[in-house]
Amino acid sequence: MTYLVKGARVLGGEPKDILVKDGVIAEIGAPGRVDGTGAGHVDADGLVALPGLVDLHTHLREPGREDAETVASGTAAAALGGFTAVHAMANTSPVADTAGVVEQVWRLGRQAGHCDVQPVGAVTAGLLGRQLAELGAMADSAARVRVFSDDGVCVSDAVLMRRALEYVKAFDGVVAQHAQEPRLTEGAQMNEGAVSGRLGLTGWPAVAEEAIIARDCLLAAHVGSRLHICHVSTAGSVEIIRWAKSKGWDVTAEVTPHHLLLTDACAETSPAGAYNPIYKVNPPLRTGEDVRALREALADGTIDCVATDHAPHPVEDKETEWQAAAMGMIGLETALSVVQEAMVETGLLDWAGVADRMSARPARIGRLPGHGRELRAGSPANLVLADPSVRWAVDPGGFASKSRNTPYQGMTLPGRVVATFLRGRPTVLEGKLT
Repeated sequence: MTYLVKGARVLGGEPKDILVKDGVIAEIGAPGRVDGTGAGHVDADGLVALPGLVDLHTHLREPGREDAETVASGTAAAALGGFTAVHAMANTSPVADTAGVVEQVWRLGRQAGHCDVQPVGAVTAGLLGRQLAELGAMADSAARVRVFSDDGVCVSDAVLMRRALEYVKAFDGVVAQHAQEPRLTEGAQMNEGAVSGRLGLTGWPAVAEEAIIARDCLLAAHVGSRLHICHVSTAGSVEIIRWAKSKGWDVTAEVTPHHLLLTDACAETSPAGAYNPIYKVNPPLRTGEDVRALREALADGTIDCVATDHAPHPVEDKETEWQAAAMGMIGLETALSVVQEAMVETGLLDWAGVADRMSARPARIGRLPGHGRELRAGSPANLVLADPSVRWAVDPGGFASKSRNTPYQGMTLPGRVVATFLRGRPTVLEGKLT
């Protein structure tokens, strides 16, 4: 497949023509100076070209919860959001804690073809926190797993966490921790603070996250291993991660789009009224002060990347009373728009910074050498074209995801993905799946 992308603003810069041929970027040059004879033309006037986005944290639900999402539907949503690779979390049924399950997920991704699916292996068998899962077998499998996480639950046992960090060193793996001290969050429903007090909901203290992050940074330093912190949500967590990085420790971190934009006040001031469980998520939405700290940390590199934590649920699991509702939000099809709103429109990141935080760094953390590459001749043709000038009203009825639990319904967000290319093959053109 050969395509000439005409007039794209690479990383928001001056317009360029991009020739995509045989799965790679064959040439980039001034408009009209690149020979596109015989190529299909893609008009990219006014569009920003970025390397294909990479998500370190996606819940695809298959196997076991195909009523919420499948690998096919989730990766279709990912492609529409500009992603060319996603990491599929292990909390499926059965749990992705063996070579057989991770290979199944990996093959389902290849069959769907919308984007690359890199399975995340469980740290502990069954996510039960009692013994290590088959880390080495998953690393040696066809899926070549390099990221391991019990996301959804915390590896709270310090001895087990140390063993996992030691084990993954053998194959350059990373343990991605869901930082939540379980004893401090028993029955917790939302961020502990003024809003939880007024609503009478059990509070989720910031220290429950911060204590685990501090412990695990020390453990990672002690054994000389790689640690990644999932969905950072508090200002205190930012300070601990900043301190760990200042020591030269191999610690990385992610923040979700919703933690960059929404606060715990949403639970009280939702257009649908208070106690709207669409805003119930783990970790919980925090305060405006926390949001400011997270944005600044993403801008200065303390937080390495944006990860969606795309968490689909069927309607019956979300449209119920707050205490009974499942935790989680979908986010693949809105992520780039939310980052534009929170980071680009505020002047905290330019488009080169977005490419770094949503493509280059997550690809490096996840050890995906074919993704996150600079847009230049010879690089794999994984790229996304987005129109930063449009604004659109979020309507989950038009989403590719099987679930509809977005907190942005009815909101107007900036920017829209127009095209996505996976190794030179368009998965999205003119805003639609190909």
